[in-house]
Amino acid sequence: MNFKRFGRPAAIAFVAVIALSSCAANEGDTASTGDGAESTLTGTLNAGGASSQGAAQEAWAAAFQIANPDVTINYDPSGSGAGREAFIAGGSGFAGSDSYLSEEELAGEFGACAPDTLAVDLPVYISPIAVIFNVEGVDELNLDADTLASIFNGTITNWNDAAIVALNPDATLPDLAIAAVHRSDDSGTTENFTDYLAQASTTWGEEASDTFPFGGEGAQGTSGVVSAVTNGVGTIGYADASQVNDLSTVALKVGDEFVAYTPEAAAEVVAGSPLVEGRAADDLALDLNRQTTNPEEYPLVLVSYAIVCNEYADAEQGELVNAYVTYMASEAGQAVAEESAGIAPLSAELSENVASILATVK
Repeated sequence: MNFKRFGRPAAIAFVAVIALSSCAANEGDTASTGDGAESTLTGTLNAGGASSQGAAQEAWAAAFQIANPDVTINYDPSGSGAGREAFIAGGSGFAGSDSYLSEEELAGEFGACAPDTLAVDLPVYISPIAVIFNVEGVDELNLDADTLASIFNGTITNWNDAAIVALNPDATLPDLAIAAVHRSDDSGTTENFTDYLAQASTTWGEEASDTFPFGGEGAQGTSGVVSAVTNGVGTIGYADASQVNDLSTVALKVGDEFVAYTPEAAAEVVAGSPLVEGRAADDLALDLNRQTTNPEEYPLVLVSYAIVCNEYADAEQGELVNAYVTYMASEAGQAVAEESAGIAPLSAELSENVASILATVK
């Protein structure tokens, strides 16, 4: 990814951020080794949003609070849409979101931010979205984008449909109705899932959306979808890969091969994706390449963001957000999330770019 939108001011900011990044890394080490480094941070930071970040946020908050014993971190995995709404209304210090701020949201005001300032999208979490299924007697399943789209828009309704059979000649597919499960809440995971189907298939017929556009069975949050697929019959759904447990997952057709999700393949597609055009210079929203034909890349991926003010109305809140999100995006923070949630760590370049922006947040 080319990050040349920053000129000399950002280079200066990056020099300043080296100390912050080092501090954040030390915090992670302190949390794990009990070295006892002193922290002067105090206060409570309330945030919420993407349920995909749930496991990572638990680990991040625990490590950060050990290193900063006078700080309390509260993260509510209420869903990306609810998280953005709360942040926009001024009810939280930052939002976790699997989709970046829309142009309409950017045109409005942000309750926690200083007057006449903006919020920005900073990547902190990269993960594959797994297509999960529960069909007795079927442990492996290959699907292309057109067939997957047709399942979720209701065009394909049975597991022994000819299109599925053609992609899985060695599987014994039952004469059984498909129960497709989607998120019932406004969800960045849904936005990423529908964005993949809109770009990679010819059969979806809708634009990307946080709200699932068709019928079927709805479930609240990532955990709700996983539970519905686990406990149902002939079920299929989509969920952040960190929470799929022992469910079977689909290999997606990429080019001429079928590709199973891995953190490494998710990171590869992110590395090859440009920034969204027309955004502010300190906004790192990514335009993910869903149409890749490179089998080293898994295109059904989400980048989850920390949405923060570039200047806070409450300077103490800004200090807390700066320190915590800097830690989340640091090498130490990414290692904690990789261990706890199986994420693909941010590349060194992307981590540095996030840090250079956070150095200017106040």
